Order: sequence, then C-alpha cells, then structure tokens
Amino acid sequence: MPSPRPLALVTGASRGIGLELAHEFARHGHDLVVNAEDQLVEEAAHTLRTEHDVEVVAVQADLATEDGVRHLYDALPRPVDAAALNAGVGQGGNFLDAPVADQLRLIDINVRGTTHLAYLVLSDMTARGRGGLLLTSSIASTMPGPGQPVYNASKSFVQSLAEALAEETRGTGVTVTSLMPGPTNTDFFRRAGLEGTLLARSAVDDPAKVAAQGYAALAAGRTAVVGGSSWVKAQAAVNGLLPDQVKAVAHRVFTAVSPR
Repeated sequence: MPSPRPLALVTGASRGIGLELAHEFARHGHDLVVNAEDQLVEEAAHTLRTEHDVEVVAVQADLATEDGVRHLYDALPRPVDAAALNAGVGQGGNFLDAPVADQLRLIDINVRGTTHLAYLVLSDMTARGRGGLLLTSSIASTMPGPGQPVYNASKSFVQSLAEALAEETRGTGVTVTSLMPGPTNTDFFRRAGLEGTLLARSAVDDPAKVAAQGYAALAAGRTAVVGGSSWVKAQAAVNGLLPDQVKAVAHRVFTAVSPR
C-alpha cells in the first residue's frame, strides 16, 4: 500500500544544508527521496530512516547532466508534495585562473540542472494544484563575486528564477521559496578551494539552523528567507543599499587568502 505520508524530494542531500533539510522534512512527517552525486547519499538515507522511521529512497545522480536529472525524476515513486532543490557547487579563484571546464560544470549544476528539475517538479505540482518548491540561492546572489565570479552569477540566476516563479504560481496552490544562506559551516569552502579566506573563516552558521529557517519559510509559503544569524540578515539588508562596485570590492577582500 502507498504510504499516506507526503513525499519530499531533496537534492544535494548527502551533507550540509541539504542533509539538514532532509531531516527537517522527515521530522515533519514526510517520506523522502534524497539525491546526491556521490555514494554518501546511501549513508544519509540510512541515517534518515533510522532516526525518523520514514521511507527514504536514495538516488545517486549527477544533476549537471540531462540524463542525471531525468534519472532522478524517473526514480520518484509518486508525485512529490515538496521539493528542495539544493544541489550546487562553488568555484573559488579568479575567472581566468580556473579551468573553463570547471566553470561550465558549475553552470550545468547550479543553473541548468536546477532549472530542468524545477520545470519537471513544478509541472506536476501545478497540474495537481498543490505543492511547495524551495530553491537554495545564497546571499552571494545579492553581490558581484570577484574571487568566485561564476558562482555568484549562478546564484543570482537562481534567486531571480525563484522570485519569478513565486509570482507566476501565485494563486495556483503551489508556492516557490528561495533560501538565501550566508557563510555556513559546511564542506562548501574546502570543495570550492576557498579555504584560508576571510569568507571561509566567517562561516560559523549552523546548517541545521539554516535548514530549519528554510523549511519554516517553505511551510509558510514565503517567497524568500535569508538563512543564518542576525548578522547575515543585516548584511543582506545592507547589500540592498550599497552600489555593486562597493560590494564587489568588499567581496574581493573576503575571497582573498588571509593570514590568521
């Protein structure tokens, strides 16, 4: 017999904010489909089943590829009631210092994969007249990003997409929410090659707290939420007032390797 519980999809769920989002959905009575590109997703699924006594399907798929997105979508056991599209990667360094293949893969994951999966999930939700979609953006979306230029640009895309979709789905029974974390204590900075920067050293927010804020905003049908401490929320407010050139200079300082 099908489970009576609602079903949530969480991508990038093997660690960090994605894994904590999966815990949030499970605590609130959702069965899960969790995705990541690495085998750690199987360990995450086991932990979620054990701690929350919910059904969890683990799908290892690379969302940088069209085949990976389609594989994940086809693995859904039933239509999802909520989806948190959290999968993404970072890339530190100046634009011309990083291989172009790495920059294009970032775009494929953060932009192309997110757009493709959002299209598939939203198509089902709007046809049913209910559902909630959470897109993980970033406070980086509010500023130019020297030192990680393509990453910031990709998150600006996600933020703009989320806000546009929130308006397009208004009144349909479907909601779209963007989660905008600040620097969070995850593996992001090591994987992005940003260790030793002021940005990495400022990453003190707990991913569990950020995930709880994101889930609450999704449940309330809010369009956007800044995830993290009051300092991060203040920074987001200030970013709305500062000229882009000033923000770019500040971002350059934070992404430069700094002595302790």
